[in-house]
Amino acid sequence: MSNTPGTPARRDPVIGRTGSETKSALKTTEFYAWIVVSLAILIASAVVDNGEDNQGFGADNAWLYVAIVTAAYIVSRGIAKAGVSKPHDDTRDVSGR
Repeated sequence: MSNTPGTPARRDPVIGRTGSETKSALKTTEFYAWIVVSLAILIASAVVDNGEDNQGFGADNAWLYVAIVTAAYIVSRGIAKAGVSKPHDDTRDVSGR
């Protein structure tokens, strides 16, 4: 729509969403690091022999370490989202007012 000379420019309100600062969990490196470390712990537990002296790296230790890594991942996501408010509608006109 073109403006004719002498008519004021049309200023329609622009409604946008201001997003949060954090990314989706699947887009973060922490998520992939958590998967890799958890799999590495479980694979190491399966590969390492428990031995006769029972000082190996058994399933009970592996699942404990996976639980610790998982808790650390959950805490890191919580810290990343701390202080970030929910997105809200931003109503400003085209000129930014």
